[in-house]
Amino acid sequence: MNRKTRVIVVDDSALVRSLLSEIINRQTDMECIGTANDPLIAREMIREMNPDVITLDVEMPRMDGIDFLGRLMRLRPMPVLMISTLTERGAEVTMKALELGAVDFVAKPRVGVANGLNDLASEIVDKIRVAAVARVHRTLAAPAPAGSAAAKPSQSAPAAPAPMLGRLSTEKIIAIGASTGGTEAIREVLTHLPADCPAIVITQHMPPGFTTSFAARLNSLCQMKVKEAENGERILPGHAYIAPGGKHFSINRSGANYVAVVDDAPPVNRHRPSVEVLFRSVALCAGRNAVGVMLTGMGADGAIAMREMKQAGSYNYVQDEASCIVFGMPREAIAHGAADEVLPLTQIAPALLTRLRTSQSHYRI
Repeated sequence: MNRKTRVIVVDDSALVRSLLSEIINRQTDMECIGTANDPLIAREMIREMNPDVITLDVEMPRMDGIDFLGRLMRLRPMPVLMISTLTERGAEVTMKALELGAVDFVAKPRVGVANGLNDLASEIVDKIRVAAVARVHRTLAAPAPAGSAAAKPSQSAPAAPAPMLGRLSTEKIIAIGASTGGTEAIREVLTHLPADCPAIVITQHMPPGFTTSFAARLNSLCQMKVKEAENGERILPGHAYIAPGGKHFSINRSGANYVAVVDDAPPVNRHRPSVEVLFRSVALCAGRNAVGVMLTGMGADGAIAMREMKQAGSYNYVQDEASCIVFGMPREAIAHGAADEVLPLTQIAPALLTRLRTSQSHYRI
């Protein structure tokens, strides 16, 4: 019962390998059982040592980290924590890594790596703990060569157009919260919704610098327009708005319209953006015109506010355990009595559409 989580660190930087090993070995519940400076060495170590989690850099010699990740998730799926550089290119590649099955990522600094990684130590070990209990799935498709057009998130094929909903009240709004595993869960829901869907507001736990690429990727795949939320902008039907990394996102009313509020208020439940902040504002401003969706994620952020949404008249969907990467946030929403329906991920969008179509002849969703 006291078995430690066994971690292999894969990074071409000797300094980073040393720092990550030290951070991991300081923990009583995990140990670094090996390090590798390129994926080919890592492949042999994984075969011989059977780790619980690997941390993986993106840019390495002999084989790109994304190419290696794709092969790993196809042949021997296991929990992977990406170590990404906080650059525009790094953010795009990180989105691809999450698409391929990485559990999560940590954004390492471009300069001051030693101090920067030590400052991130708590985040790193927390994410390793989450990765160790995450459900990972085999990737069926062979990975695209690194750097090819197919490897770019923006080049993924859009889903087939969903049938249009027709005229709905502009007061309808859908609120989605997610954390670990949420980028792909959000994609699964949004790509199956039509261009005339009610406005969607989303909080996905993500640091600054990465939500721009996340929104751009979704915008290239979805029928509706997807963008980062901007303070003061009107929330419009046919649009999905994502909380900018490192900022809270909520909504307010301006007459008959919803307006985005983006700010730097203190973290809530240790998160900024926080699902609690968004869902509470939806409960207050939208009430029975809202639909709530809680997707995969670690922790309890948003569970209490989702119950407040339900008490205000919203109808709430929660992702089921079997389809979650991490069942923490959905479990807490269910435990707090916030769920009206608990569904597999692939059934959430169809259920939403059925409810919205039914609501065309009713006053409330």
